[in-house]
Amino acid sequence: MIRDRTGGGTVLGQQPAQPQAAVTPAGAMAAKAAAENFPVALRMLPRRYRNHLMAVYAFARTVDDIGDEAPPDERLGLLAGLREDVERLYAGPSQRPPPAHPAVRGLAGVVTDCAVPMRPFRDLIAANEQDQVVFRYQTFDDLLGYCQLSANPVGRIVLYVFGCYTPERAELSDAVCSALQVVEHLQDVAEDYRAGRVYLPLDDLHGHGCSEQDLACSTASPQLRTLIAAEAGRTATLLAAGAPLVGQLRGAARLAVAGYLAGGRAALAALADARYDVLAVTPWPSKGRTAAAFASALVRGR
Repeated sequence: MIRDRTGGGTVLGQQPAQPQAAVTPAGAMAAKAAAENFPVALRMLPRRYRNHLMAVYAFARTVDDIGDEAPPDERLGLLAGLREDVERLYAGPSQRPPPAHPAVRGLAGVVTDCAVPMRPFRDLIAANEQDQVVFRYQTFDDLLGYCQLSANPVGRIVLYVFGCYTPERAELSDAVCSALQVVEHLQDVAEDYRAGRVYLPLDDLHGHGCSEQDLACSTASPQLRTLIAAEAGRTATLLAAGAPLVGQLRGAARLAVAGYLAGGRAALAALADARYDVLAVTPWPSKGRTAAAFASALVRGR
Protein backbone atom coordinates (compact mmCIF):
# COMPACT_ATOMS: atom_id res chain seq x y z
CA MET A 1 0.00 0.00 0.00
CA ILE A 2 2.94 2.33 0.39
CA ARG A 3 3.92 3.39 -3.07
CA ASP A 4 7.60 4.04 -2.84
CA ARG A 5 10.83 4.12 -0.93
CA THR A 6 12.43 5.45 2.25
CA GLY A 7 14.92 7.47 4.25
CA GLY A 8 15.98 7.79 7.82
CA GLY A 9 18.14 10.18 9.82
CA THR A 10 21.63 10.28 11.25
CA VAL A 11 22.82 6.82 12.20
CA LEU A 12 23.82 6.50 15.83
CA GLY A 13 25.90 3.96 17.67
CA GLN A 14 29.00 2.08 16.58
CA GLN A 15 27.71 0.60 13.34
CA PRO A 16 28.98 1.97 9.99
CA ALA A 17 27.18 5.03 8.72
CA GLN A 18 24.40 4.41 6.22
CA PRO A 19 24.89 5.77 2.68
CA GLN A 20 23.50 9.20 1.89
CA ALA A 21 20.74 7.63 -0.21
CA ALA A 22 19.31 6.09 2.94
CA VAL A 23 19.43 9.26 5.02
CA THR A 24 16.51 11.65 4.57
CA PRO A 25 15.69 14.52 6.97
CA ALA A 26 12.24 14.42 8.59
CA GLY A 27 10.99 17.39 6.59
CA ALA A 28 12.00 15.84 3.29
CA MET A 29 10.41 12.57 4.40
CA ALA A 30 7.09 14.32 4.99
CA ALA A 31 7.35 15.96 1.57
CA LYS A 32 7.96 12.60 -0.08
CA ALA A 33 4.95 11.13 1.70
CA ALA A 34 2.75 13.99 0.52
CA ALA A 35 4.00 13.70 -3.05
CA GLU A 36 3.27 9.98 -3.07
CA ASN A 37 -0.25 10.28 -1.62
CA PHE A 38 0.67 8.22 1.41
CA PRO A 39 -2.13 7.63 2.02
CA VAL A 40 -4.68 9.72 0.14
CA ALA A 41 -6.59 10.22 3.40
CA LEU A 42 -3.56 10.73 5.65
CA ARG A 43 -4.42 14.28 6.72
CA MET A 44 -7.91 13.15 7.71
CA LEU A 45 -6.66 10.56 10.17
CA PRO A 46 -6.24 11.06 13.93
CA ARG A 47 -2.70 11.95 14.97
CA ARG A 48 -1.91 8.57 16.55
CA TYR A 49 -2.61 6.82 13.27
CA ARG A 50 -0.72 9.41 11.22
CA ASN A 51 2.33 9.03 13.43
CA HIS A 52 2.31 5.25 13.21
CA LEU A 53 1.77 5.26 9.44
CA MET A 54 4.56 7.78 8.91
CA ALA A 55 6.89 5.55 10.95
CA VAL A 56 5.98 2.59 8.74
CA TYR A 57 6.47 4.75 5.66
CA ALA A 58 9.90 5.87 6.87
CA PHE A 59 10.99 2.29 7.40
CA ALA A 60 9.68 1.08 4.04
CA ARG A 61 11.34 3.93 2.17
CA THR A 62 14.59 3.36 4.02
CA VAL A 63 14.62 -0.27 2.97
CA ASP A 64 13.85 0.61 -0.64
CA ASP A 65 16.36 3.45 -0.82
CA ILE A 66 19.10 1.13 0.38
CA GLY A 67 18.01 -1.49 -2.15
CA ASP A 68 17.88 1.02 -5.01
CA GLU A 69 20.38 3.78 -4.31
CA ALA A 70 23.16 2.56 -2.01
CA PRO A 71 26.41 1.46 -3.71
CA PRO A 72 25.54 -1.93 -5.26
CA ASP A 73 28.32 -3.80 -3.47
CA GLU A 74 27.08 -2.50 -0.10
CA ARG A 75 23.37 -3.12 -0.43
CA LEU A 76 23.11 -6.68 0.87
CA GLY A 77 25.28 -5.87 3.86
CA LEU A 78 23.24 -2.78 4.70
CA LEU A 79 19.99 -4.70 4.36
CA ALA A 80 21.36 -7.43 6.64
CA GLY A 81 22.24 -4.74 9.18
CA LEU A 82 18.71 -3.38 8.98
CA ARG A 83 17.32 -6.87 9.64
CA GLU A 84 19.54 -7.17 12.70
CA ASP A 85 18.19 -3.82 13.88
CA VAL A 86 14.61 -5.09 13.53
CA GLU A 87 15.51 -8.16 15.56
CA ARG A 88 17.02 -5.92 18.25
CA LEU A 89 13.83 -3.90 18.34
CA TYR A 90 11.75 -7.00 18.98
CA ALA A 91 14.21 -8.25 21.60
CA GLY A 92 13.08 -5.36 23.80
CA PRO A 93 14.78 -2.58 25.77
CA SER A 94 17.11 -4.99 27.57
CA GLN A 95 18.80 -5.79 24.26
CA ARG A 96 22.19 -4.11 23.82
CA PRO A 97 23.04 -2.43 21.60
CA PRO A 98 19.63 -0.97 20.68
CA PRO A 99 18.64 -0.51 17.02
CA ALA A 100 21.10 1.84 15.32
CA HIS A 101 19.00 3.09 12.43
CA PRO A 102 16.42 5.79 13.27
CA ALA A 103 13.92 4.30 10.84
CA VAL A 104 13.91 1.11 12.94
CA ARG A 105 13.88 2.95 16.24
CA GLY A 106 10.90 4.90 14.92
CA LEU A 107 8.92 1.66 14.74
CA ALA A 108 9.01 1.17 18.52
CA GLY A 109 5.61 2.77 19.08
CA VAL A 110 4.08 0.87 16.17
CA VAL A 111 5.32 -2.45 17.51
CA THR A 112 4.30 -1.88 21.12
CA ASP A 113 1.00 -0.05 20.56
CA CYS A 114 -0.26 -2.15 17.66
CA ALA A 115 1.30 -5.57 18.33
CA VAL A 116 2.63 -5.85 14.79
CA PRO A 117 4.58 -9.10 14.34
CA MET A 118 8.14 -9.06 13.04
CA ARG A 119 7.56 -10.96 9.81
CA PRO A 120 6.11 -8.12 7.67
CA PHE A 121 9.16 -5.95 8.38
CA ARG A 122 11.52 -8.81 7.61
CA ASP A 123 9.63 -9.52 4.38
CA LEU A 124 10.10 -5.94 3.18
CA ILE A 125 13.84 -6.35 3.67
CA ALA A 126 13.75 -9.73 1.89
CA ALA A 127 12.03 -8.12 -1.12
CA ASN A 128 14.92 -5.71 -1.53
CA GLU A 129 17.45 -8.50 -1.11
CA GLN A 130 15.62 -10.32 -3.90
CA ASP A 131 15.88 -7.19 -6.05
CA GLN A 132 19.68 -7.52 -5.90
CA VAL A 133 19.67 -10.95 -7.53
CA VAL A 134 16.39 -11.29 -9.45
CA PHE A 135 15.84 -8.84 -12.32
CA ARG A 136 13.18 -10.64 -14.39
CA TYR A 137 9.97 -12.58 -13.67
CA GLN A 138 8.84 -15.30 -16.03
CA THR A 139 5.11 -15.35 -15.26
CA PHE A 140 2.48 -13.11 -13.68
CA ASP A 141 2.26 -15.57 -10.78
CA ASP A 142 6.01 -15.17 -10.25
CA LEU A 143 5.51 -11.39 -10.09
CA LEU A 144 2.73 -11.83 -7.54
CA GLY A 145 5.14 -13.94 -5.49
CA TYR A 146 7.47 -10.94 -5.38
CA CYS A 147 4.54 -8.73 -4.34
CA GLN A 148 4.01 -11.01 -1.33
CA LEU A 149 7.31 -9.65 -0.04
CA SER A 150 7.43 -6.14 -1.48
CA ALA A 151 3.85 -4.89 -1.04
CA ASN A 152 1.52 -7.18 0.89
CA PRO A 153 3.39 -6.84 4.22
CA VAL A 154 2.63 -3.12 4.28
CA GLY A 155 -1.11 -3.71 4.01
CA ARG A 156 -0.98 -6.21 6.84
CA ILE A 157 0.95 -3.74 9.00
CA VAL A 158 -1.71 -1.11 8.26
CA LEU A 159 -4.45 -3.48 9.44
CA TYR A 160 -2.56 -3.97 12.70
CA VAL A 161 -2.12 -0.21 13.09
CA PHE A 162 -5.87 0.26 12.94
CA GLY A 163 -6.53 -2.72 15.21
CA CYS A 164 -8.62 -4.54 12.62
CA TYR A 165 -6.36 -7.38 11.47
CA THR A 166 -7.99 -10.74 10.73
CA PRO A 167 -6.76 -13.46 8.36
CA GLU A 168 -9.73 -12.84 6.08
CA ARG A 169 -9.07 -9.12 5.87
CA ALA A 170 -5.40 -9.81 5.30
CA GLU A 171 -6.26 -11.77 2.16
CA LEU A 172 -8.32 -8.88 0.81
CA SER A 173 -5.54 -6.48 1.70
CA ASP A 174 -3.04 -8.66 -0.14
CA ALA A 175 -5.09 -8.35 -3.33
CA VAL A 176 -5.19 -4.55 -3.04
CA CYS A 177 -1.49 -4.25 -2.24
CA SER A 178 -0.38 -6.60 -5.01
CA ALA A 179 -2.50 -4.62 -7.46
CA LEU A 180 -0.94 -1.34 -6.31
CA GLN A 181 2.55 -2.80 -6.73
CA VAL A 182 1.80 -4.09 -10.23
CA VAL A 183 0.27 -0.80 -11.38
CA GLU A 184 3.37 1.00 -10.13
CA HIS A 185 5.52 -1.33 -12.21
CA LEU A 186 3.32 -0.57 -15.24
CA GLN A 187 3.80 3.17 -14.68
CA ASP A 188 7.55 2.78 -14.26
CA VAL A 189 8.40 0.41 -17.13
CA ALA A 190 10.92 2.80 -18.67
CA GLU A 191 12.56 3.76 -15.36
CA ASP A 192 12.84 0.15 -14.25
CA TYR A 193 14.35 -0.89 -17.57
CA ARG A 194 17.00 1.82 -17.30
CA ALA A 195 17.80 0.42 -13.85
CA GLY A 196 18.25 -3.07 -15.33
CA ARG A 197 14.95 -4.50 -14.13
CA VAL A 198 11.94 -5.78 -16.07
CA TYR A 199 8.78 -6.41 -14.08
CA LEU A 200 6.63 -7.20 -17.10
CA PRO A 201 6.30 -11.01 -17.06
CA LEU A 202 8.55 -12.41 -19.78
CA ASP A 203 5.93 -14.92 -20.93
CA ASP A 204 3.49 -12.06 -21.52
CA LEU A 205 6.15 -9.87 -23.13
CA HIS A 206 7.08 -12.51 -25.66
CA GLY A 207 3.47 -13.65 -26.08
CA HIS A 208 2.56 -10.18 -27.32
CA GLY A 209 5.38 -10.15 -29.83
CA CYS A 210 7.57 -7.79 -27.81
CA SER A 211 11.19 -7.94 -26.75
CA GLU A 212 13.11 -6.21 -23.99
CA GLN A 213 14.66 -3.92 -26.59
CA ASP A 214 11.20 -2.43 -27.17
CA LEU A 215 11.35 -1.03 -23.64
CA ALA A 216 14.26 1.23 -24.61
CA CYS A 217 12.24 3.13 -27.23
CA SER A 218 10.89 6.64 -26.72
CA THR A 219 7.32 5.55 -27.44
CA ALA A 220 5.55 2.24 -26.99
CA SER A 221 4.80 0.09 -30.02
CA PRO A 222 1.20 -1.04 -30.65
CA GLN A 223 2.16 -4.51 -29.40
CA LEU A 224 3.62 -3.11 -26.17
CA ARG A 225 0.56 -0.95 -25.60
CA THR A 226 -1.63 -4.02 -25.99
CA LEU A 227 0.52 -5.83 -23.44
CA ILE A 228 0.31 -2.96 -20.93
CA ALA A 229 -3.46 -2.81 -21.42
CA ALA A 230 -3.73 -6.54 -20.73
CA GLU A 231 -1.63 -6.28 -17.57
CA ALA A 232 -3.72 -3.30 -16.46
CA GLY A 233 -6.84 -5.39 -16.94
CA ARG A 234 -5.40 -8.14 -14.74
CA THR A 235 -4.49 -5.54 -12.17
CA ALA A 236 -7.98 -4.03 -12.18
CA THR A 237 -9.44 -7.48 -11.54
CA LEU A 238 -7.04 -7.99 -8.64
CA LEU A 239 -7.90 -4.58 -7.19
CA ALA A 240 -11.62 -5.33 -7.46
CA ALA A 241 -11.10 -8.62 -5.63
CA GLY A 242 -9.72 -6.76 -2.61
CA ALA A 243 -12.12 -3.80 -2.76
CA PRO A 244 -14.73 -5.30 -0.38
CA LEU A 245 -12.20 -4.74 2.41
CA VAL A 246 -13.34 -1.09 2.54
CA GLY A 247 -16.89 -2.16 3.41
CA GLN A 248 -15.64 -4.27 6.30
CA LEU A 249 -13.93 -1.32 7.99
CA ARG A 250 -15.15 1.73 9.86
CA GLY A 251 -13.74 5.08 10.88
CA ALA A 252 -10.09 5.88 10.23
CA ALA A 253 -9.34 2.42 8.82
CA ARG A 254 -12.06 2.82 6.21
CA LEU A 255 -10.71 6.24 5.23
CA ALA A 256 -7.17 4.98 4.80
CA VAL A 257 -7.98 1.84 2.82
CA ALA A 258 -10.44 3.73 0.61
CA GLY A 259 -7.58 6.10 -0.12
CA TYR A 260 -5.27 3.30 -1.18
CA LEU A 261 -7.97 1.77 -3.37
CA ALA A 262 -8.69 5.14 -4.96
CA GLY A 263 -5.01 5.64 -5.75
CA GLY A 264 -4.91 2.34 -7.62
CA ARG A 265 -8.06 3.04 -9.59
CA ALA A 266 -6.92 6.54 -10.51
CA ALA A 267 -3.53 5.19 -11.65
CA LEU A 268 -5.22 2.62 -13.87
CA ALA A 269 -7.39 5.35 -15.37
CA ALA A 270 -4.27 7.43 -16.04
CA LEU A 271 -2.72 4.50 -17.90
CA ALA A 272 -5.82 4.28 -20.07
CA ASP A 273 -5.79 8.03 -20.69
CA ALA A 274 -2.18 7.71 -21.91
CA ARG A 275 -3.30 4.92 -24.25
CA TYR A 276 -0.91 2.69 -22.37
CA ASP A 277 2.16 4.39 -23.80
CA VAL A 278 4.29 4.15 -20.66
CA LEU A 279 7.49 5.00 -22.53
CA ALA A 280 6.55 8.45 -23.80
CA VAL A 281 5.39 9.64 -20.37
CA THR A 282 4.89 8.28 -16.87
CA PRO A 283 1.08 8.25 -16.47
CA TRP A 284 0.19 9.88 -13.13
CA PRO A 285 -3.43 10.53 -12.09
CA SER A 286 -4.61 14.02 -11.23
CA LYS A 287 -5.48 14.90 -7.65
CA GLY A 288 -9.05 15.56 -8.75
CA ARG A 289 -9.46 12.11 -10.24
CA THR A 290 -7.95 10.49 -7.17
CA ALA A 291 -10.24 12.48 -4.87
CA ALA A 292 -13.27 11.44 -6.89
CA ALA A 293 -12.25 7.79 -6.74
CA PHE A 294 -11.70 8.14 -2.99
CA ALA A 295 -15.19 9.57 -2.43
CA SER A 296 -16.72 6.79 -4.54
CA ALA A 297 -14.89 4.01 -2.66
CA LEU A 298 -15.79 5.53 0.69
CA VAL A 299 -19.48 5.79 -0.10
CA ARG A 300 -19.83 2.45 -1.90
CA GLY A 301 -17.67 0.54 0.54
CA ARG A 302 -15.68 -1.08 -2.24
